Amino acid sequence: MTITVSLRQGIPLAPERAALRWSTAHHGEPLRSLARALTATGSGPVPYLLVVLAGLLAGRGTVGRLRAVLCAVAVLAVGQAIRYGLMELLARPRPPAAGWAAHASGYAFPSGHATTSALAAGILAWGIGRRARPAVARTWCVVLALWAAGVGLTRVYLGVHWPGDVLAGWLLAATLLALALLLEPYVFPRRDRLTRPGTSPSSRAFP
Repeated sequence: MTITVSLRQGIPLAPERAALRWSTAHHGEPLRSLARALTATGSGPVPYLLVVLAGLLAGRGTVGRLRAVLCAVAVLAVGQAIRYGLMELLARPRPPAAGWAAHASGYAFPSGHATTSALAAGILAWGIGRRARPAVARTWCVVLALWAAGVGLTRVYLGVHWPGDVLAGWLLAATLLALALLLEPYVFPRRDRLTRPGTSPSSRAFP
């Protein structure tokens, strides 16, 4: 997607233009207010509070929790830094401001709200997965995925991002979360990995 945006010099594809026309034509209430409220949770302190909670759930003991919180915050911060670097490098213009239904700043690609909310959702799902029963963890994974998807879609609905910006943010977040999971065994020793309630000590959440 980065190569496509670069080669096209940020010019949107036909489906992206169609999505913008649809969103502009459907900016009525109460959808607009609901979208603004949801999109606000995808940036600022909310994602960081979620990843701190993830660290507190994932860690074991004071030192383990502190390490888990620091690692969770680091993953989110690194993701935001990479996203910002790509944004400045590609400098893709946002959709025309005449169609905006919310405030936005900076370049468009990839979407900061989509990247940040997806990262926060994935990190919290990891934290819950290390603490809760499998059924409870799966339920929360669905809830968090719906929240992250909703935040990303509001960026298109409010007219401040092209759909490709949001999709790129989701893909970037998914890539970073996968890399973080690969590094997990090196950051958290086996003795720090929690046993889910209802499982035997030999059946670990992350063997």
